[in-house]
Amino acid sequence: MTATDRPEPVPEALTELARAKGVDTWYRAADGTVRPVPGSTLVRVLAALGVDAPTPERARTVLEAHRREQAARPLPPYVIAREGRPVQLDPAPDTPLVVDLEDGGSRDIPAGQPLPADLPLGYHTLRAATPDGWASAPLIVAPARVPAPERRGWGFAAQLYAVLSDDSWGMGDLGDLETLVRWSGRTLGADFTLINPLHAMLPAAHADHSPYWPSSRFFPDPVHLRVDALPEYPALTGADRATVRELADRAEKLRSRVLDGAALIDRDAVWELKRAALQLLHRIPPTPERLCSYRDFTAREGRTLTDFATARAFAEAHGPDWRTWPAELRHPASPAVAEERQRLAGEVEFHRWLAWLVDGRLADVQTAAEDAGMAIGVVHDLAVGVHPGGAEAWALQDCLATGVAAGAPPDAFSAQGQNWQIPPWRPDALARTGYAPYAALLRRVFRHAGAVRLDHVMGLFRLWWIPEGSAVAEGTYVRYDREAMLGVLALEALRAGVSVIGEDLGTVESGVRDELAARGVLGTSVLWLTRETAPFGAEDPGGAIVPAHRWRRQCLATLTTHDLPSTASWLSGDHVEPRHRHGLLPGTLTEERKAADEWRGAWLDEVTRAGCATGDDPDTQLTDLHRYLARTPALLLAAWLPDVVGDLRSPNLPGTSDEHPNWQLPVADATGRPVTLARLSTAPLARAVADALTGGPR
Repeated sequence: MTATDRPEPVPEALTELARAKGVDTWYRAADGTVRPVPGSTLVRVLAALGVDAPTPERARTVLEAHRREQAARPLPPYVIAREGRPVQLDPAPDTPLVVDLEDGGSRDIPAGQPLPADLPLGYHTLRAATPDGWASAPLIVAPARVPAPERRGWGFAAQLYAVLSDDSWGMGDLGDLETLVRWSGRTLGADFTLINPLHAMLPAAHADHSPYWPSSRFFPDPVHLRVDALPEYPALTGADRATVRELADRAEKLRSRVLDGAALIDRDAVWELKRAALQLLHRIPPTPERLCSYRDFTAREGRTLTDFATARAFAEAHGPDWRTWPAELRHPASPAVAEERQRLAGEVEFHRWLAWLVDGRLADVQTAAEDAGMAIGVVHDLAVGVHPGGAEAWALQDCLATGVAAGAPPDAFSAQGQNWQIPPWRPDALARTGYAPYAALLRRVFRHAGAVRLDHVMGLFRLWWIPEGSAVAEGTYVRYDREAMLGVLALEALRAGVSVIGEDLGTVESGVRDELAARGVLGTSVLWLTRETAPFGAEDPGGAIVPAHRWRRQCLATLTTHDLPSTASWLSGDHVEPRHRHGLLPGTLTEERKAADEWRGAWLDEVTRAGCATGDDPDTQLTDLHRYLARTPALLLAAWLPDVVGDLRSPNLPGTSDEHPNWQLPVADATGRPVTLARLSTAPLARAVADALTGGPR
């Protein structure tokens, strides 16, 4: 490094202020080297946290004010306690405290004494008397661990939109999911089905097809409804019934084009047809039972549902991105929003009703899974963030950072790093609200799940923030209170009775996996990525194979994921050329093919060494690889559903946009011809894989 390459020194006051606000001033890169964060990055990230410190003098002034404010507080902003552990406040208040319990009771705490270890689990309020009256702070008492699965189990993983039946309207829906869980549970003995996020989406024409870039994670998208499965459908009569039949005919043509390979899955086209049909169903007077159910739902969801439905109605009237709406409508607390909500009352009510419909169907599917003998049922997926122009970003804009985006720094698997274009949670806002928005989000996603997968679970500890307009490498990590994030997660998971699977692939800070395991959060282990780890926590792309007996128990183990090549593609080597063509691999095509061949050969040799190999053809190798997975101590085992028909394509090719039809591909066979759910359920490999994962016939 030359003198001109050295970064400008960062003023000490700015460094101290950044650390006080949870902003890292250095980070360890993928190669293990320590990289200082530029002062310009610290200034911009602090600004996203509401801290104006553009100069050293201003940074010093803000830092001193921050310290004075902390010293003057009679109570901390919030208190997190773990069940069975006393908590000593620091500094201990010199007045008695009162704990107002969630259930309405209270507990008195003598001055200077720790909070007792026997406080009940829940969301309480801590109060202290001051000369100016009572000061209060949220008190969260969390369980020590997330509930664990009752036994070892296996299941299929799938992208729901890609699993079409002869009854769905151009993309997989909740009716198809119900069929999938009944078939795999009853016929094959599966314990769960892992699906992609079902969150409400922006129109794909204005955003992206990715289910990991939704409009809102609080409510699922009604595009997943099956119209003729709704209780209101039989009540259609006359012209309305004829109209819905005509819409179904159009949907059949849409589905046929997808299944014939003539078209990709078009979520917007499917929604256009379903929306028209659902509007007609909305006219039907509800039965007394349905009306009571709807009123209970809207009362329970309250303002969150109203804001969501308002944003959906406004998006239809003013455009999908709230940042382009009239200025007076860009904040939910604006008086103009209340007026516009009243003007669009019918549309707002329609979207509230749709949210209720999907909630009911999700409950039905989980019940069907349990009836089919599944020990877990549906494993839902929670995206790490949302589209900055969507409903959640509008409703929670005071809790989400602006001027930055979350992502991941450059590493061995993404040389340029990743910018996910999602606004991250503001740690200070979570503290100010007692983590209520985060808890509410978990509560809704957990409600009808047997387990939940958390995308990029490392984000509970820290997230890489990238200032707007900057290169990914010019970001830095911002810290979250891990005790609070994990505590709220454990409390909501316990109350919902769900297990949690963390997607902990990629660069993981030392100690994070151990802490997640200690709290009962399962990790994710993918065979192609399972190598010896580097000392600083990232998977080493040159590391050796980890034999089956050394895999961790507390994980979901699988051969592949939606972001990786299918097993058929991996076994054939067909995945190398398209990734190289799109500039996603650093070496020459010859070098990359050689490396892929060597890694595949090493794994097949390991399968043979473990006594799991029974043949050399691709179908047998697929089964043998799953048999090897079953040799690991992993608590959960997942099979990629498209693998049972030899699908060569990946739903997503990270690092591409228009170059690859990401999130639009139906499940297809080895020839590329799309297959229906009926064909999937009769595929011989489905039974072979199930037997391999459960130790059945060879």
